Amino acid sequence: MESKDLTGIERQLVLQYLIDGNVPVTVTPIESKRDDEKIKPLSSAVFPVALKAEQITVSDKGIILLKNPPQAVTRFAGKHVRVEFYFNRVGLFFTTEMRSSKSGLALIIPDTIRRIEDIAIKHDYDFFASVFYSCSNKSVVNFDCVPCEGYELFSRPVWSAISLENQRTAKTYLEAFVAEAKKEKNAGNGLQLISICRYLSEKTGALEAFSGGVKPLDILYVDHERIVFGSCNENFSLMHGAEYALKMSFALKTGPIAVREVVATCVPTKVYRSAEETRACADCTYTSLQEEDRRFMYEKATKQLFV
Repeated sequence: MESKDLTGIERQLVLQYLIDGNVPVTVTPIESKRDDEKIKPLSSAVFPVALKAEQITVSDKGIILLKNPPQAVTRFAGKHVRVEFYFNRVGLFFTTEMRSSKSGLALIIPDTIRRIEDIAIKHDYDFFASVFYSCSNKSVVNFDCVPCEGYELFSRPVWSAISLENQRTAKTYLEAFVAEAKKEKNAGNGLQLISICRYLSEKTGALEAFSGGVKPLDILYVDHERIVFGSCNENFSLMHGAEYALKMSFALKTGPIAVREVVATCVPTKVYRSAEETRACADCTYTSLQEEDRRFMYEKATKQLFV
């Protein structure tokens, strides 16, 4: 098995890469400086903070100086932190102490820099979907879509599902989106906006083992009229007004078949983005859906008979 620690030569290449600049990093406070994979944040209310390349300078002595860091980072002074970044699309991290100096906050790059472990997570979903579209060369591209963790699909979204620390931000989004929806008349009954505001107000987690990988889209909301997808990928692929083929798969607990597949087409009527543009949501309405499938989805979402 390949060692997670970089060799001396690899570390020197990474250090020079950091010195040359244009390297955004993510900083998270941790319990201790133990250089292992079991490091956990201080509390669930503490989130990673992303620093842009122009906010950091790295000296040839391996010291990272922070320029005009956000207030969230200044609170990390005196604490141990985990610093993550990408080098040639490979996720790397090290742990160190956030120190205060005459020049401001500083991080000393330690001797040990490690690779972020790629963890395979298996899921067993009762519902999932695939989105398809045709390219100019006539090839067909598809995206896998899975329920977003912690989101209750086929039920009425509730404001209390949004964590308390995010509700203020979510409310700001909601007020803006409701005002837009009244003008554009494209949000239906607007229930999906709660899930959209919840998603956009959440913080993006730690870096993964590799950048640029194709991740499934998150499914945030679904009923007989619309489906909402979310993504933490800055290169969000679903475009406003474009039509996509859609296949939805429902696991059935009773009946002669185990899975019911519903084929439809949909169009993103609105694409929402977070203020930092690190998250995006596509609110899609169906442009074609068989009536028996619409009835099935209505009854599943509302727990009522379709009439």
